[in-house]
Amino acid sequence: MNLITTPHLSAADDFYEALIDAHRDLTVAQSHALNARLVLLLANHIGTHSVLLQALAAARQTNDESNPRATT
Repeated sequence: MNLITTPHLSAADDFYEALIDAHRDLTVAQSHALNARLVLLLANHIGTHSVLLQALAAARQTNDESNPRATT
């Protein structure tokens, strides 16, 4: 199974609004903790190790490309 990287989210705008609302009035630390819990919940839902590794690599690649100080 491969990671889906093309648009695949139904009601994307509604989800984005809910995500922003979930962070409203949180401290930075609380917001980071929410993100960590959300990542772990979604990783558990996905469940397939190889797909999760693909997601980590894709997320890291995006970060590395936007960070000129990142080393590859």
